[in-house]
Amino acid sequence: MSAISEPAELDLGAAADSELLRLVTCGSVDDGKSTLIGRLLYDTKQIFVDQLEHVEETSERRGDGYVNLALLTDGLRAEREQGITIDVAYRSFVTAKRRFQLADAPGHVQYTRNMVTGASTADVAVVLVDARKGVIEQTRRHALIASLLGVPHIVFAVNKMDLVDFNEAQFRLIEQQLAELAGALEMKDEVAIPLAALHGDNVVERSERMAWWDGPALLELLEAIELAGDQNLLDRRFPVQWVIRPMSDEHHDFRGYAGQVAGGVWRPGDEVLVLPSGLRTRVASVETADGPIPEATPGMSVTIRLEDEIDVPRGDMLVDPDDHPVTARSLEATLCWMSERPLQPGARLGVKHTTRGARAILDGIDGVVDMSTLDSHPADEMRLNDIGNVRLRLSGPIMADPYKANRFTGAFILVDEATNDTVAAGMIRSASA
Repeated sequence: MSAISEPAELDLGAAADSELLRLVTCGSVDDGKSTLIGRLLYDTKQIFVDQLEHVEETSERRGDGYVNLALLTDGLRAEREQGITIDVAYRSFVTAKRRFQLADAPGHVQYTRNMVTGASTADVAVVLVDARKGVIEQTRRHALIASLLGVPHIVFAVNKMDLVDFNEAQFRLIEQQLAELAGALEMKDEVAIPLAALHGDNVVERSERMAWWDGPALLELLEAIELAGDQNLLDRRFPVQWVIRPMSDEHHDFRGYAGQVAGGVWRPGDEVLVLPSGLRTRVASVETADGPIPEATPGMSVTIRLEDEIDVPRGDMLVDPDDHPVTARSLEATLCWMSERPLQPGARLGVKHTTRGARAILDGIDGVVDMSTLDSHPADEMRLNDIGNVRLRLSGPIMADPYKANRFTGAFILVDEATNDTVAAGMIRSASA
């Protein structure tokens, strides 16, 4: 069995305090997603000696003929036996410049729902494309999902360039196909990179075998992506997840509202509107477990104390009085249907939106996307892994923004209340009272 070369030395420095980037890898079956992640983990020295020894032994037992780094992420026995990814595998690694959380999403069409899960919180989607095949239906499907889920940055990794002799013309042809796809999906920040994950070409370091490529290696690009501009710092949104009441005489006057900031910058003194009640007050303090802080930004988990003692239960939302979401009773949304049982008009389902729940009736299906053309066509029902536009009527109000404006308050899931199974992921296009 051929050995793999020693990874380059990386200075981890103060990696523990560096910025976190969440990325999801997706693509068609056998495009090399797991191999790419394995290569990233190995070349950044995130692999323990015993892990590598186990992979070497397993590779030899399988007769691979090389050290199969894909085995580092294909954790399920069924995945290793079939050579495919079924579940979403999460891994983390660090470099001198950034911390990363990886989600390796499956490529088979029947596991589209798993890919939705992996991409829902991603900052970057790495969509793999086989250099021999170019853009295929699964490429369009995964690019569409990444676009619908509002993943801010898309990297098309044109993999297996070694199998086309590192030919520039072949890459440029696929690059053009990808540019047309990105234009059709109105992507804001996308780039294509040629690489060969099996050998490490253009993964961590630039490849001498593709001297014609003057762009960065994949890791260089991921380390350089700016995330600050992706946050919504304008629209203050704070769904209340937990009401913290006095638990002792010592803290008899403490009452706070815990949750995760879903938008805007929160500071003491800010005016607050409570939805859906319409009550108004001000922020008295913003606190973490370490005490008061001057401000909180999206993604931070904090406790907000208010100046007035008012009734704010779990599921309510604190917002900016001059810029607040719609208190909605009906939605127009894009759904990814995740159940084997078809969705038909009239269906009754549970809705979970931020920290609030309601019941919903499906008023209608406006169209389902044809993955070969990306056009929407009329349909009487939605089947497993279909993506389409629907209308929902709600039993109670939710505080909603369009998904394009806010990924927190614009997203929801649908639940089969009989089984408690999640049957759909939804992105709000518009909401009305």
